[in-house]
Amino acid sequence: MERTLFSDCPKKAGQRVSVSGWVQENRDMGGLRFVILKDCSGLLQIVIVKKATSKEINDAVSGLTRESVVEIEGALKASEKAPNGVELIPEKFAVLGKAESPTPIDTGGKIESDLSKRLDHRFLDLRNEKSLAIFKVRSRIYKSCVDFFDSKGFTNINTPKITTGGAESGADLFPIVYFGREAFLSQSPQQYKQMMVCAGFEKVYEIAPVFRAENSNTPRHQTEFTGIDFEMGFIKHTSDVMDVIEELFKHVLTDLKNNCSKELALWKIELKIPKKIPRITMAEAKKLLKEKGKVLPENEDFDPEGERMVGEIAKEKFGEEFIFVTNYPIGKRPFYHYYNADGKTTDGFDMLWNGVEIATGGQREHRYEILKKQAKDKGIDLDSMGWYAELFRYGAPPHGGVGFGLDRIVQRLFKFENIREAVLLPRDPIRISP
Repeated sequence: MERTLFSDCPKKAGQRVSVSGWVQENRDMGGLRFVILKDCSGLLQIVIVKKATSKEINDAVSGLTRESVVEIEGALKASEKAPNGVELIPEKFAVLGKAESPTPIDTGGKIESDLSKRLDHRFLDLRNEKSLAIFKVRSRIYKSCVDFFDSKGFTNINTPKITTGGAESGADLFPIVYFGREAFLSQSPQQYKQMMVCAGFEKVYEIAPVFRAENSNTPRHQTEFTGIDFEMGFIKHTSDVMDVIEELFKHVLTDLKNNCSKELALWKIELKIPKKIPRITMAEAKKLLKEKGKVLPENEDFDPEGERMVGEIAKEKFGEEFIFVTNYPIGKRPFYHYYNADGKTTDGFDMLWNGVEIATGGQREHRYEILKKQAKDKGIDLDSMGWYAELFRYGAPPHGGVGFGLDRIVQRLFKFENIREAVLLPRDPIRISP
């Protein structure tokens, strides 16, 4: 008999089915025993009337531990008191894998464990329906992004994760030994994205691992994260990039609303789909912060408190959870950003969601001689960068793009204090296992 998922059981009331899953609860009520099972789709109540049940089944259930894996065949019966409106009366009962007792953490949500211990036993932690819901939502975000990019004519690319150098700060690179030569884990697909735009694809995207050797033990940093990157050619201004981002997030949040209502309800999340994401310059943002008593130097970026306050401004002034902050200082952007005519700012931006930066992007400088000068001003010899320098010598179109952190997006959606909650198996300067 084909296995039935618990979510499909309500529409099969009155039928005989085969189910399997993990034991969440095993309650002896005298003449009755209730076993609550869980699978990837939800919960199912098994009801055992001891006098009407075989000795084999009674014996198997009486010693059943939580988290044991079982397979059951029986008849489904409608029940208003059951978790999903039906209960199963077993006719066959097999223990496929008995769990040791007690488990290192409680997966039922009654006893809370700290995050570190949960991550140590992540596979058990994910048997909690709320934990599992996070990653069902995350999976949907991934799919929704892919669907959006495909619909807009972007080509998916897969760029190398072993490189000879970095796109940004060399101090943030993980060195590796590569057949006797020095190489590094990729800290960004930036240069490869630009290569593919110049190669003629015009619009490209990638969703892939990114590595940053930052020794930062904070709730918002990781040494490995999942980046969502896109780059597009023949743009007129960085606003063209922001327009695509705004459309992307409207698409993703609408898709989540339509397809993840159950998972979002477990976390009491009410999605707010943006009507229009406001765009303010860094100078305007700092002026508004100053009015609130937060003073930041002209050429400095936001600190975490500043980001949080800008998030509050977005809600108070514009009624939105998202906000673009544009015209970042030249000193706070890599050499390849397009410089504005004022000689102080770039045509670059960050996007914040609920008071935390989740994306950095902008227009790139595509003119070889100007790019060469900008690199030199930052102590970089463009021509020594080999194939990257060559991109701009043979017809590079005006282009721009952005890099998101998928982990940050999930973190801000669920409003987690610690980004590790949003990652299946996080990596930071301390954690490298499991």
